[in-house]
Amino acid sequence: MALNGVAVLLVEDDPVFRQIVTHFLEKQGAQVTQACDGEQGVSFFKSQHFDVVLADLSMPKLGGLDMLKEMITLAPLVCYIVISGNNVMADVVEALRLGASDYLVKPVADLFIIEQAIKQNLHRSHIDDMYAADFDALSFQELSSNLAMLEQSVAAAKQVQQQLFPASNISYPAAKVDYSLYKNSDISSYFIDSSMVGSHHLIMYMAHLYPEDNRAAFACVLLRSFVNQKLKDFRSGQSQAIIEPFNMMSYLNERLVKSGLDIKADMIYISIELTKYRAAIAHAGKGLRCYLRNSEGLSPLALSESSQLGVVDWVKPSIQFRSILPQEQLCIATSEPEHRQLLLDDQFKGLIYDTDLPAGGFLQLSF
Repeated sequence: MALNGVAVLLVEDDPVFRQIVTHFLEKQGAQVTQACDGEQGVSFFKSQHFDVVLADLSMPKLGGLDMLKEMITLAPLVCYIVISGNNVMADVVEALRLGASDYLVKPVADLFIIEQAIKQNLHRSHIDDMYAADFDALSFQELSSNLAMLEQSVAAAKQVQQQLFPASNISYPAAKVDYSLYKNSDISSYFIDSSMVGSHHLIMYMAHLYPEDNRAAFACVLLRSFVNQKLKDFRSGQSQAIIEPFNMMSYLNERLVKSGLDIKADMIYISIELTKYRAAIAHAGKGLRCYLRNSEGLSPLALSESSQLGVVDWVKPSIQFRSILPQEQLCIATSEPEHRQLLLDDQFKGLIYDTDLPAGGFLQLSF
């Protein structure tokens, strides 16, 4: 059977849906433990081993997000798949930020979608290679249905995207990241993020997403979830890719292509070894620039253009390694002169709506 021996913790407060899903998964060979709320879910999780946690996000006693946060801290290698109603996409985004592997939206039209999501995420976590061959069709179906929802609702797309963006000023133990992104409509086609990776590395990136419509919000969710997967792999000791820009760009391109959603991206991805102030920089596409900033102004780094991410016949990105002096800042910016001047004026405001400025912006790392 397809899920023979897979241990699943199903956390769902709706007893009818919980029993239907349990019966289906057990018919596929899974060993299912049922929990009716977040507190019971955590209790079972602490006392047993599970390969997969399948959890509703809206539950009494202990909410799905708080439950997920506690579980991921205890066992980052477990596959976490969340289920959400259409009206709480912001919670889905937060779950992906915490480290969830995947999500499904209620009502689940076909229970086989749940089976395929489990197969897909077990394969990603290297639990069983036999699941690799047959998940793409239903995975694409699920992605397409959620993309259609965001395309039809500007409000939903806007809510999802705003939840993803961090504060304008982010302080890490040995560095600080500041940014401004300007959008001319409800949805930004630009996305930024940064994260500590272990105690010695920091990664940051900026992406320009195509097409520049509501789908950009969904592309942000995809991009963030792909990066989170590699961050999870690093923390569990499975992969160093997240601090290797070349490998990270290759992985992101592969995932965007396999999504089947025709989403492309220009991107600059940077990994900094904080103990040596050494940066590895990868560049794909065009329109984004990388700079060193000091008292003399902005000095562009020579990174040649290469293919966008999301292209089947993609070729390797432009790569550069650079040592950063203590008085220097490392910046990513769009090519608009107005943005460069605002960067020099230290106008860090986060994500803002402004019809007087071109869309785009800048991101700065300082030590």
